[in-house]
Amino acid sequence: MEGNLLHENCHDGYSSESRKDVLISRGMPVFSRSLGASGECDIVEFRTSADGVSLFGREGLYTVYPVEYKHGEPKDSEIDILQLVAQAICLEEMLSCTISDGAIFYGKIKRRQKVVLTQERKEQVRSLFAEMQGLFQRGYVPKVKPAKSCNACSLKNLCLPKLCKIKSVRDYLEQNLGVEEAQP
Repeated sequence: MEGNLLHENCHDGYSSESRKDVLISRGMPVFSRSLGASGECDIVEFRTSADGVSLFGREGLYTVYPVEYKHGEPKDSEIDILQLVAQAICLEEMLSCTISDGAIFYGKIKRRQKVVLTQERKEQVRSLFAEMQGLFQRGYVPKVKPAKSCNACSLKNLCLPKLCKIKSVRDYLEQNLGVEEAQP
């Protein structure tokens, strides 16, 4: 619930606000033709800069700084970082710019963690998306590898990692519905 509240503030009806030299966009839809992906950035900050990009309806030039919000704390893996990198790739294609860094705000520690968006990380994301597109084109869905992190995942209800532990339909029905299969 706390995670949902944190994201509700980020995705406040695709709103924007200005603070000094920063334009803040919330819930900004993004897409990338090269990745074959679309999504929504929690926050994108457009910071006034002499070497930035122009924005429709705004005077001046701006650098682009994506900020991803996470309920918990920094993870041992780079999964949050790779999500931020994917958002940056989308923004780069949409705005014809280069994004060198962004941030992840962790609700548990109430701090932003700056992330350098290196070419190596961008290539890693491109490789992962190419692999996913290849699986999709072959019609292959890999088996879910349930982990502790599944409990906090926003896709848990679509992925259904709990079903991977069920051995048969009969077991599932008995465990979840209290239904025993009728014997002939």
